[in-house]
Formats: sequence, structure tokens, C-alpha cells
Amino acid sequence: MAKLRVGVLRGGPSAEYEVSLKTGAFVLSRLPPEKYQPRDILLTREGEWFMEGLPASPERLRHAVDIVFNALHGSYGEDGQVQRYLDSIGLPYTGSRAFASALAMNKTLSKEYYSTEGLKTPPALAFSEGTPEGEIAAMVFRKIGPPWVVKPADNGSSVGVRVVRFLKDLPAAVAAAFTIAKSILVEEFIRGREATCGVVDKYRGYDIYPLFPIEIVPPKERPFFDYEAKYGGISEEFCPGRFDEATKHSLQDMAVRAHKALGLSDYSRSDFMIHPTRGIFILETNSLPGLTEESLVPKALAAAGAHPSHFLDHIVTLALERR
Repeated sequence: MAKLRVGVLRGGPSAEYEVSLKTGAFVLSRLPPEKYQPRDILLTREGEWFMEGLPASPERLRHAVDIVFNALHGSYGEDGQVQRYLDSIGLPYTGSRAFASALAMNKTLSKEYYSTEGLKTPPALAFSEGTPEGEIAAMVFRKIGPPWVVKPADNGSSVGVRVVRFLKDLPAAVAAAFTIAKSILVEEFIRGREATCGVVDKYRGYDIYPLFPIEIVPPKERPFFDYEAKYGGISEEFCPGRFDEATKHSLQDMAVRAHKALGLSDYSRSDFMIHPTRGIFILETNSLPGLTEESLVPKALAAAGAHPSHFLDHIVTLALERR
């Protein structure tokens, strides 16, 4: 029986290019070799496509691979754009569909969909490019108390996110966020314990299987789990997290409900803050969470006794079933 040709798509034009390369390398090295023939597809920052190191037009993908394992992160790969393209050429792919991907990437819209599932999010205000930074700062100060989190509305891996403690620093943080995205969010900074929880579709007898929640303890010099804290190996991560049973089950339940609310497919990972008196706040959901050696989903899978190759096989199988 011929092996299934799996094109592992990595790289891309986003700020998460390097992380995507590592996710793709993880997938390439762990797809079961007895069942799959992996093919390395690189999308450069400039939009050039390569397959196995040679230039290749994306239209060739239809004939060169049977399915795409989407290992992109951030803009283009995780916001519905590449999904729409793959749909247009009739090539199946792993991960969420185009609309759900775009929805999860848009932190402003995600908040609205979370509310349909009764999920609590930090108070926030959304702004579009062109609004003066000083005007934004004044409006935020009137409606949300400090400290604040300033973030692009459509990026992942905490790219461009800043915690601001003083009003005088807010305009500069807003201006910096607008260099990355055309729309931004300014949220209340929720103090508490940081957690994340992944889910997998149709796994171990569950429609949506929740993994163990992970507790994240950034270094003291970092106010939150930012990009460097995520991928620099400087944070402590406890998996399973040191949560009581009620908190553990609440995090798992909220991760499942977030996945459903956004209409996501295959797998996702949601991030949370646990306030000591106000409860659990959901921050965002990653529709294509990282699958690097440092990433949290592989660590949660290991804690659950799930081998990476079995997980990847399951994800490819789910995508094939949608054909």
C-alpha cells in the first residue's frame, strides 16, 4: 500500500516564522514513517514556495501531496488565508477551517463568541488604526483601571504584547502595537496564576478531549508569559498544573467550550488567568498551537501518555475524514 504524501507547510510571512520552522521540523520528524511520506514545504517570509528545497509553485501541491499538515503560525497561516487557498485548490489540510481560524485570530471577535458560552474575559476596549494615541490613552484611563495589556488584535505567541502600568507610558505602547497590526485591544491586566489547556477532537472516546492544564510561572522580571518567556526556556511550566480538582476541571471545561464557541477543528489551546477572588478569565485561543520541543501541547500530550507520532497520525486522520 502506497504511503500517504503529507506536505508539512512551515515558515510563512508572520512574526512567528522561526517558531513555525520548529513546529514543522517536529512534525516532519515524528510522522509515522511506516504510514506517511512527509514532504517539507517552506513558505518564505517573502511569499516564495519551496518543496524539498527546490522552488515550487503552490499549484503543484495538488499533484505532489495528498494532504497538507499546516504548521504555520500567525498571519496568513492561522488567520484563514492559507485555509481559503487550500480550499480553492481542493487540497485537504489539518487544523481549523478558514472562518474559524480567522475568528480565533481576531481577539476582539473571539471575546464576543466566548460570551455565547458564558466564558469570562478581561474588560477591554478595541481601537482601529488612525485614532490618536493620546485619545486612546484617555479613553482607556476613564473606563479601565491600570495596569493594562496592549496587544495587536490578530497576532499570536504574544507578539507585540506589552503590559503598561502608568498612563504616561500608554500612548507609546499603543503606537508600538499599531506598527504590528491595524487594530488593537487594550485590556485590564488580570493578576493571578497563568494557565493553558489544550484539547483534541475525537480522542480517547471524547468528542473534544481536554488535556491536563499547565501552570505557567514566568520569571520575576517578566510580567507575563511573553514571546521570550514562551520560547526562551526561562519560564517554569508545571504539567499537570498545581491546581485543585475544581480549578483543573474548570480550566478543562472552559478550554472545551472555547474550542466549540469558535468552531475550531482537530486541536487548539486556550490561555487563562486565574484571579484569586474573581475567578478564571480566558485570554485567547490558539487554533494552531506550537508543536516545538518547547511547546505546551506536546508537554501536555506527554503527561497524558500520548506519543507524538500517535497524536500526529490522529490529526492527519481527522483531516482526511473531512474530505
